[in-house]
Amino acid sequence: MARPTPRCRFYLLTPPAIELPAFADRLAAALDAGDVGAVQLRLKPADDDIIARAAEFLRPVVQDRGVAFILNDRPDIAAKTGCDGAHIGAEDMSLAEAQRILGKDAIIGVTCKVSRHHAMEAAEQGASYVAFGAFFDSATRGVMAEADPEILEWWSQLMEVPSVAIGGITPENCGPLVKAGADFICASSGVWQHPEGPAAGVAAYNSAIDAASES
Repeated sequence: MARPTPRCRFYLLTPPAIELPAFADRLAAALDAGDVGAVQLRLKPADDDIIARAAEFLRPVVQDRGVAFILNDRPDIAAKTGCDGAHIGAEDMSLAEAQRILGKDAIIGVTCKVSRHHAMEAAEQGASYVAFGAFFDSATRGVMAEADPEILEWWSQLMEVPSVAIGGITPENCGPLVKAGADFICASSGVWQHPEGPAAGVAAYNSAIDAASES
């Protein structure tokens, strides 16, 4: 039997490069425009000082709004800068090492791509969420679609750990992922490159999530 799931939420990725302090205002506008469950700071490539400086500057913007602030790849910098957690990829450090650095109360998400085995291992080892994708071609992340929405349905019927859908997701194509059981829809360019600005982008994703949830 499928587990009862709360409303799917939006998970916001930052652009791969940002300019401070101007970006903080754009981020605040995005967060004030609709429901956002988490923000992930994802700066690639960038040196440690740039990542730490951005995390320290943006963290209060996010956390003061009751939103989780997650750092991509670097649990060590996340711990030093007061982030709520970190997201680790398949090629990054182990989940156990990330847990050791951040502590048991931190949010730690794991990229699983299309690997059901990796996702189940991560869940059993205490991951806060697992991320599947890419579901569509993603210019931002330079990846091609390889995931099918069916993996989200399978996961929602089997596991309690939340799932995040990522990769080329727009307000126009997210509906099947919401219906399949994704707990979070993750996107970047659909917000930051929205022709009417990031606030309109967040609003568009939330409208699409609501429409898919109600249909």
